[in-house]
Amino acid sequence: MTVFHVRLAAAEDYLTRREPHRKAHIERLQDLRARGNLIGGGPAPDGRTADVTYRAEDAGHVERLITEDPYWRGGVWKGHEVRPFSRFVDRLALPPVVLDGSRRLTVVEGGAGDPGRVEAALVALRDGGRVEFGGVVEDGRTYALVRSAAEDEARRWLAESGAFDAAHLTSRPLLYVL
Repeated sequence: MTVFHVRLAAAEDYLTRREPHRKAHIERLQDLRARGNLIGGGPAPDGRTADVTYRAEDAGHVERLITEDPYWRGGVWKGHEVRPFSRFVDRLALPPVVLDGSRRLTVVEGGAGDPGRVEAALVALRDGGRVEFGGVVEDGRTYALVRSAAEDEARRWLAESGAFDAAHLTSRPLLYVL
């Protein structure tokens, strides 16, 4: 199985459009998580994008996971970008589902140097309670879901590890649902 990061773009009227589909969407994601196909994710606070990390057999399988989702079928999600990981550091445990927007984390992305060094740093950051999961995607960039709502702190934690190109780290907020 391969791990894929999916960045989703939402419809302009996301909040209104999602309501009739939200319960089915969350139930489906929980089922995918129970079967091992969903690692985690959630929307940006403004609802314009979402980040979801899937475990799938191949690119065709992850496409089906996206297009069979009630949010895709209901027009809540309008577009997506799929990136497979070449190296991935998984979370230690399944977190509870949080639907009220209170679990705010930060997505940090950027250039990577040595992939093995990045992987070791992510393991240390995860084991130290600073990273939920992350890795190196096939284009050589890093993706990490960092356990801080403060973007500057999240970037600093990765930079301090010495494995990341600190000058090229970017960040954005995420409401970590599951």
